Amino acid sequence: MTIPNKYPQVPDLEMMEDPWRIFRIMAEFVDGFEELKDIGPAVSIFGSARIQVGHPYYRSAEKTAYLLAKNGYGVITGGGPCIMEAANKGAARAGGKSIGMNIDLPSEQRPNPYINHLINFHYFFCRKVCFVKYAKAFVIFPGGYGTLDELSESMTLIQTHRMERFPVILFGRKYWQGLLDWFKDSVLREDCIDRKDLDILQVADKPEDVVKIIKKFYAKKK
Repeated sequence: MTIPNKYPQVPDLEMMEDPWRIFRIMAEFVDGFEELKDIGPAVSIFGSARIQVGHPYYRSAEKTAYLLAKNGYGVITGGGPCIMEAANKGAARAGGKSIGMNIDLPSEQRPNPYINHLINFHYFFCRKVCFVKYAKAFVIFPGGYGTLDELSESMTLIQTHRMERFPVILFGRKYWQGLLDWFKDSVLREDCIDRKDLDILQVADKPEDVVKIIKKFYAKKK
């Protein structure tokens, strides 16, 4: 015997909101593409939101961005503090385009004061698309999970040929050496990647070397 349901079905509010969420996602892409379409060649710089002013990595990020701006590149960051702030500061100090792509977080991330072109995002994936779409290179300073997320995204897109190869530069061999060894001694050894996939990454210890790697890469493409 079927027992009749005395209570009306309450629609899942989350499900009802999903179709409307699509419009917000579309709007973020449209706004991001419109804001960034005229920035010219740019480099995305990533790194920790915990490495403070005065740290050697902070100073290196600032100098790297300064040199990139002096060589005609805009600098794109996540718009927050620490390494992101350093990169925006260096680009602004050089008179270059200093772009911050800020993200809404539960603990509010305030845009750093050195951005001269701010874009706000709600969705991480929309922001990540814009990081890749408008960058001629990625420079990955020491960082945590968010930094590793951006690194992994770029490596995957290049490995699977979903985007053209571009320089992906790890800054600070001492910091990244353990990860590089793991790729070689574990991931490659277990045949989870091809040997040529190791070539996606390059390493630099000086800001000047970052600029050299990028310039050399694009000189070969001419």
